[in-house]
Amino acid sequence: MATTSSGRQDARDRDGEGRARNARPRDGLGRPLPYGADGVARQPEGVLRTPEDTVAEAQELLDAGRPFHAHEVFEDAWKSGPDEERALWRGLAQLAVGLTHAARGNVTGGARLLRRGAVGVAEWAAQLGQWSPYGMDLADLADWARRLADVVEETGASVDAAARAPRLRGRSRGAL
Repeated sequence: MATTSSGRQDARDRDGEGRARNARPRDGLGRPLPYGADGVARQPEGVLRTPEDTVAEAQELLDAGRPFHAHEVFEDAWKSGPDEERALWRGLAQLAVGLTHAARGNVTGGARLLRRGAVGVAEWAAQLGQWSPYGMDLADLADWARRLADVVEETGASVDAAARAPRLRGRSRGAL
């Protein structure tokens, strides 16, 4: 238990700099597990990557059924990238976290975030006229997200994150 600057006891986990950080292990979809349980390795935060490395690492995580972790990779790019690209990376992070919620069985949250991410990447692409930044097909990604949101709402069931993961470069999986 840590002590706050006011001298109160604080039961929250904290990192080396005193920021609140949940140290509980996590499963592949980012859900906290009990202390002491075996979890998956956490995605390091604040990593500076090239845009190409961001896309490649996020795709590996999506293919492995770990969209929560892909979201964290996109979030690093969103927070550290150039101002004119922040909306792109935020939209991609929303797509990944939408897939996370859909895989967890959160129908409403999954569909909502998938649609929000689709709007975000489409608006960014339309505004800047860049539908294929870093080899990504943003029109296809937005279409994938809208179609998956429809499927999630229609079935009300959780999805297999790896099987439903988008292709960031090239065409996304056809039939949902």
